[in-house]
Amino acid sequence: MPVTLPYLASPGSIKTGLDKIKAAATPDRVTQDFVTTKLQIKGGTGAALIPYLKKIGFIASDGSPTDVYKQFRNPSTAGAAVASAVKTGYKALGQVNEYFYELNDKDLLALIVQVTGVAVGNQVAKLTLSTLKTLKAFANFDAKPGTGGKGEKDADELKGAGHNASSSSKESGVRPRGLSLSYTINLNLPATTDQAVFNAIFRSLKEHLISDNE
Repeated sequence: MPVTLPYLASPGSIKTGLDKIKAAATPDRVTQDFVTTKLQIKGGTGAALIPYLKKIGFIASDGSPTDVYKQFRNPSTAGAAVASAVKTGYKALGQVNEYFYELNDKDLLALIVQVTGVAVGNQVAKLTLSTLKTLKAFANFDAKPGTGGKGEKDADELKGAGHNASSSSKESGVRPRGLSLSYTINLNLPATTDQAVFNAIFRSLKEHLISDNE
């Protein structure tokens, strides 16, 4: 069934908007005044930006900035945030080709035409492609949201360190220290002066309790 994909009549306005969003403080609501004054995008171009930001998940239905908006303002998570926005706004393309964002312009335009059902050469399809390409330029599809790539790296380093320590132990021939036990034996010696009795007692201890093996 044909669907409508988000696009801007002035595709370059999304680049301007995103660049300004990085610099401006996060507002309680993204309003027309915010777009006009803070993002400095005026007229109909600015008016079209708010609905577009809603469709890609940057702002909620009430105009409040979402977590994606806030993550975009953090340099370490900005690329992952935009990648998420691309997949949200152009979900219909992803349902046909999971990796639609890796297609070249010709194939991506053909996919847009297929999904929307418009005629080949349709101006809206071309604007959709141009808008999507401009948005994709900010995206990092290899990064995971919220991590900045650091979490996995740290885990791998710790894992590697443990492996190296284990390997070093084996190569050096040093066995890991195991459980060690100690015990105390109390002897009640008989009241005798016969040395043979004492010799028999200690000989028995040596034979039955004291081992030369580790």
